[in-house]
Amino acid sequence: MYTAPVLIAGEWCQAAESGRFHPVNPSTREQLSQAYPVSSWHDCDTALDAAVLAAEQLNACPASARAQFLEHFADLIEADAKSICALAAEETGLPIHPRLLEVELPRTTNQLRQAARAAADGSWARATIDTSANIRSIHRAIGPVVIFGPNNFPLAFNGVSGGDFAAAIAAGNPVIAKAHSAHPGTSQLLARLAHQALQASGLPTSTIQVLYATSRADGLKLVSDPRTGAVAFTGSRSAGLTLKQAADEVGTPIYVELSSINPVIMLAGALRENSAALAEEFANSCLMGTGQFCTSPGLLILPEGADTTVFMQHSADLFDSKPIGTLLSEDTEANLRQTTQELIASGAKVLTKNLNCDPARFCRPNTLLAITGKEFLLQANRYQAEAFGNTALIVVSKSTEETCQIINSLEGNLTGSIYSAIDSSDDTDYNQVEPILRARVGRLLNDKMPTGVAISPAMNHGGPFPASGHPGFTAVGIPASLIRFSKLHCYDNVRNNRLPALLQDDNPTGAWRLINEEWSQSAL
Repeated sequence: MYTAPVLIAGEWCQAAESGRFHPVNPSTREQLSQAYPVSSWHDCDTALDAAVLAAEQLNACPASARAQFLEHFADLIEADAKSICALAAEETGLPIHPRLLEVELPRTTNQLRQAARAAADGSWARATIDTSANIRSIHRAIGPVVIFGPNNFPLAFNGVSGGDFAAAIAAGNPVIAKAHSAHPGTSQLLARLAHQALQASGLPTSTIQVLYATSRADGLKLVSDPRTGAVAFTGSRSAGLTLKQAADEVGTPIYVELSSINPVIMLAGALRENSAALAEEFANSCLMGTGQFCTSPGLLILPEGADTTVFMQHSADLFDSKPIGTLLSEDTEANLRQTTQELIASGAKVLTKNLNCDPARFCRPNTLLAITGKEFLLQANRYQAEAFGNTALIVVSKSTEETCQIINSLEGNLTGSIYSAIDSSDDTDYNQVEPILRARVGRLLNDKMPTGVAISPAMNHGGPFPASGHPGFTAVGIPASLIRFSKLHCYDNVRNNRLPALLQDDNPTGAWRLINEEWSQSAL
């Protein structure tokens, strides 16, 4: 049987395969006809050699060429939007309208264009010039970047089109994309457009390479190979930690997004003012995309009281009445079933009543669970396990002090939200809760659910471990996200004509300069 080609060293070619697989349509549980190869180490080795050569060639290419590529790639994606979204829907079960075509695809092209602007203006590189000491520094490309894309965003986080890809290319690095096995066809289609854009921009054709799958051993070997400059991974905690260990052992920078339950705290005054509306907001956020967002609220902390009782009943009714979405894969379904059952076995009470779901597709019932704060604190590690999907846990706290203890027991998270009263009656409690929560999350929200991540230069999509591998970096938000795929170059007393263009004396770009003992930034 014919297997799809891989993109290696600038050419579409048959893989040196060690096996093959078929994606499955989550909406029907049916195996799709196209087979994809599991690449052997030979493919990985060849791709790394080609990426090293491409890195050297990219170093000599102007930033304008990278910007041109990213802009042209975005244009090609938009021109083929319907085909891309139709295939992505078949492979992931995500709806074409509005999720893929009106939301995720525009997000994808938007971040590609933001990356193009960052590549062109060079401000991301943080050029710094000390004129008195004649010492200058700048961030420059780190070398081949290996990107492992997730299953839940086939376009906006895809290894060959998503945010990590855009940041790595804008910073001047070649990319080896390991496509997710849940949507290999979508990745191949995007890679063909990227390859076309490469040829038009004049960048090295090995700047982008794509593999669909490798063995576990070869994946670990790939991230720990000395030719790999950096690694980006979005996915499960177990897989991410395994890759991180392999990369850490050899000192390869690896940026991992692992898991997050995104705690939401609703204070008493907020519930008193707006209980029904908050229940609707909470249910919508939990069930959006069948809960398959890394920023879905998986843990809600509420104060004891009559308003909380009403809120919980209303929330459970909403969970029962809202449609049950499709999960991304058989593994997603199995993992959600197991995690939910473990929460219940640990003592969580099931508030929802609708236990039915469609056996013809991958799905689980919308499930809302509840426990007391005392119970949570007795088994905090168990109760904060990420239930990736349409399950959420409510913790009822007897006091603000207990709420603070609960937050203190939490691992690092991507986000944390606090809802408080408009009339300021919650301010004292807020001031107790906020500093503790702030220390455990990358993004703090007020009176807003965390689902979704805006493509903003000010965004932080990261957080303390295990939300991500390092709290100082973000996977979303350009230009900051580019820094992950760079190394800091320092030049001491190097002649002006030998310096990178951004560090030369006559370059008008926005470098930070120390002049007469004062720092100033030249205008962009």
